[in-house]
Order: sequence, then structure tokens, then C-alpha cells
Amino acid sequence: MRRTAPRAGAAVTGADAPEAPAPAQTGAPASAPAARPLVTEFSFELPRGYVDEAGTVHRDGTMRLATARDELIPLRDMRVQENPAYLSVVLLGRVITRLGTLPLVHDGVVENMFASDLAFLQDFYRQVNAEGHTRAGVTCPHCEEPFEVELGGSRLGES
Repeated sequence: MRRTAPRAGAAVTGADAPEAPAPAQTGAPASAPAARPLVTEFSFELPRGYVDEAGTVHRDGTMRLATARDELIPLRDMRVQENPAYLSVVLLGRVITRLGTLPLVHDGVVENMFASDLAFLQDFYRQVNAEGHTRAGVTCPHCEEPFEVELGGSRLGES
């Protein structure tokens, strides 16, 4: 199971790369470093996968960063008002931009996922929206050397 996401500020290449804005005429020296593009989409692989009506399993997907609107609009949804636990289903339906070959991802897709995949996506959402990546800097308690750890793990069962 792949959970790694590009580091915040890491360059995005290919079709996922945002178009660079035209350079501003600010009189800055030509040797000034270019600003890094903001990474707003993160790839994931579900532990089990969503099974559609035809029996096709969809595992690879993309989630975008949430906006304030993404977190506020579901609060008006009657399903969320009746059952607050439904909030994550509606929210994930808004921020998952791609899942396998499905033409559209919405809360109906999310509510029919396996519980392990829903838990994975809730955790992944928290990681990318809190830090912009799934890595954390830590210090060894024995030798006090700094290093990075992958919070999400990279294989099923790791955390």
C-alpha cells in the first residue's frame, strides 16, 4: 500500500504540474530563485480497493487539499446533521479527485467503501491537510540524530 505523498513544496511534474504564472516585473535580479509550486494533490493506494457495480476493483487515487468551503458545506448536509459520523464520508467525497477508472468520485462511492479503506482515507486526509505530506522529522532518543519517518507506512499493516 503506497501512502507517500510529495513533500510540501516539492516540484510536481507531468500532467499534475500547475501552469507557472507569468513572471512579475518587479525589478528583482534575474538570478533570484523561482518560487516552488504548491503541491495540492496527493496520490494514494487503498489497502483493499473500492469494488464498483461491475466488480472492478479501484485502488489508485488522488486527493486534493481541502479548502475551508470543503469543511463547511458538509455541515449543512441533512445526513451529517442527523449523524455527525457521516461528515467524513461527505468530506472525502469532495476532496478525492480520482479513484481508479471511475468517471466521478462522490460521497456515494465513499459510503460503499470497505471500513479499512475509509479509515485509511481519513488518516491520509489528516496527514496531507495538516502537514502537506506524510513524513515527520524526529530525533533519535539515544544518539539525538535527526531523521525523517513515514507516518503512514508504505505497506499494509505499517503505521
